Amino acid sequence: EYSNSVRIIQLNEETHEFNEVAQFEHPYPATKMMWIPDANGARRDLLATTGDYLRIWNVVDNKSVRLDGLLNNNKNTEFCAPLTSFDWNETDPNIIGTSSIDTTCTIWDVTQMQAKTQLIAHDKEVYDLAFAAGVHVFASVGADGSVRMFDLRSLEHSTIIYESSDGQGGSPLPLIRLAWNKQDPNYLATITMDSNKVAILDIRVPSLPAATLEGHSQCVNAVSWAPHSSCHVCTSGDDNQALIWDLSPMPSRIEDPILAYYAESEVNQVQWSKTQPDWVAICFDKKLQILRV
Repeated sequence: EYSNSVRIIQLNEETHEFNEVAQFEHPYPATKMMWIPDANGARRDLLATTGDYLRIWNVVDNKSVRLDGLLNNNKNTEFCAPLTSFDWNETDPNIIGTSSIDTTCTIWDVTQMQAKTQLIAHDKEVYDLAFAAGVHVFASVGADGSVRMFDLRSLEHSTIIYESSDGQGGSPLPLIRLAWNKQDPNYLATITMDSNKVAILDIRVPSLPAATLEGHSQCVNAVSWAPHSSCHVCTSGDDNQALIWDLSPMPSRIEDPILAYYAESEVNQVQWSKTQPDWVAICFDKKLQILRV
């Protein structure tokens, strides 16, 4: 008996209310969920989730949900290494990349429902993975404190573009989240565990952040780039805030956000809508709020 569920909500454009159209049980808490990238609305309504495994769900007629596939690359054992996150390739939606606590990243073929390749990406757990604009390049972060960049055309090599530090010469601090700027793929954002700062990285200048965003008073939990602007990013954290930053002054220091929203409790997740870029969604407590920018 599973106690975790996924609900699918749809905006009723006549009543301007959000209605629940479907719900299904999910084994173990989902670590991430994504709709298939589909700017033109031409593809099937596929939803991917990660937890113990990668699952692909098909939402039929906005009513019923069926499991299209359970993707497992460890057929020889009944045990699984939980998946921490994943990303769905926008340029080629047949590709999904997952990250795992077993130090690996796996690239999946969605049509064939099987792994294309698996690689040991980090020295410790991998916490997040993100594709750049285009098909081939992706990056990952993990408990070893590094941001590593890969190219699907030559996976035997990776490039370390950043390593965290505690400032006292100690061991690197885990990096928990990664977001790639799709409008300007030279830039990434990453979050250090239990830190109130967000590092903006320029892959052309490894090792040193291009900017550090320090507007949160408690640890940052999520980051999302504007889908329609190369210089705006939204961050959220345990200080109940969602902040929007304008990075256009770089390389000058970015002092303050341009917009701030106070939620009722810690903001755990933020997503900036690609198809409706005037809207940002945040999650806190047991609530989802959709904010107009």
